[in-house]
Amino acid sequence: MKAAPPKLDVARMSQKLRLQTCALLKLDPENLSPGDEALVARVGALKLLDDRFHETDHGTGNLLADSSFVVDRTRSGIMAGWRQAVALAMTGEEIEALTALSRSRTEPAGRVSRAAMLLGYREKPSFFAVGRRLGVHHQTVQRCVERAMAYGALAALDDRPRPGKEPTITPEAKAWLVSLACDKAKEHGYPHELWTTRLLARHARERGPAAGHQCLARLAQGTVCKLLGQEEIKPHKVRYYLERRDAEFEPKMAEVLCVYREVQVLKKAAAKAEKSKKPVAIVSYDEKPGIQAIATTAPDLPPVPGRHASFARDHEYKRHGTLSLLAGIDLLTGKVHALVRERHRSREFIEFLKLLDAAYPASTAIKLILDNHSAHISRETRAWLDTRPPGRFDFTFTPKHGSWLNLIEGFFSKFARSVLRHIRVTSKHELKQRIMAGIDDVNRHPVIHTWSYKLAEAA
Repeated sequence: MKAAPPKLDVARMSQKLRLQTCALLKLDPENLSPGDEALVARVGALKLLDDRFHETDHGTGNLLADSSFVVDRTRSGIMAGWRQAVALAMTGEEIEALTALSRSRTEPAGRVSRAAMLLGYREKPSFFAVGRRLGVHHQTVQRCVERAMAYGALAALDDRPRPGKEPTITPEAKAWLVSLACDKAKEHGYPHELWTTRLLARHARERGPAAGHQCLARLAQGTVCKLLGQEEIKPHKVRYYLERRDAEFEPKMAEVLCVYREVQVLKKAAAKAEKSKKPVAIVSYDEKPGIQAIATTAPDLPPVPGRHASFARDHEYKRHGTLSLLAGIDLLTGKVHALVRERHRSREFIEFLKLLDAAYPASTAIKLILDNHSAHISRETRAWLDTRPPGRFDFTFTPKHGSWLNLIEGFFSKFARSVLRHIRVTSKHELKQRIMAGIDDVNRHPVIHTWSYKLAEAA
């Protein structure tokens, strides 16, 4: 059985609340029957409790009070009804942003929940209904909507700033710690090359008070991470860069770009069926050393539909050595000239030059773009070039640390990601055959490579 509600003393109610309740029920306060007196007492008590959460206390007026009850006279007695709510006005951009946030799996849960509250209240402006559907208290929905009306829909998704605890680490101590993180650990007597956050925290605890920063005596590793994160410093990481060591980098790069500009001019002339005064072949050349001949020690297992999606390979392998790929790509036709040898010395480079010499007519000038490898400028190479007719070979060297200017590097990257990817062979001879078969496959469908980076500057 339900416990009987506590008796309410009408006499103890304030006269103002009694008059308001009678006006709400449309009753004459001077002529109340015993039943009306009990009704006024109950409704007055409800109204007194509801005033704690009334919207007028939050500055939004009486129109948002769907958490309170309005009592209406009906033929069957008194019935509780919802107060009228104001529609929450939002722009299309805000609705779109809230919809995306409500479906996000990476945003904080609080922002996702509040976005769902605002969207739910927009569809059905009832705190109780939205709270029941989302599994939160109706006051939570009410506060979220109030913030949206006061500060905007997107601003209501975040908590208001709180004062928080007074910081114990002074700005001077933070600056000292950041300055310390910008040094190497070995410069402070440690065997470590770089700092770890644990080592940095320990050093700050031991040396900080002596440096005048007593607040660092109990510094924790997590606090170090937080302080370094605020300054966007990661002293435990190394990011590599390329030092420019060629004083003539710009002029040499301009020479290479001029050759690419010449390729562009020759392509346009070929498209218009115009013949050049002297036939020219332009080849981008480089070596790819260290291609490993690796064999498996157990057979690969094929995929099994529904069970194993990929090939399975044993972790053990056997090395058979390495090979070098010497290749040059004709920038006008896309044909690849290639040799596979065990080394890439001057004699192998001269052998490649002989291959080009035999591939083009004697009247064709062969221009090569290549790097500054010692084999390209050795005494043996220069001696062989002196035996050829003047103008037969013309070398254009990329600047030091500027091999990215050589177009053949893009071909090597594609070749490594296709033909050489996961390759397994039983010997170096098989690897050589596979590489040359891959070159033949490329030449069956040649691709004419085009250089465009900074080409306009070479005009």
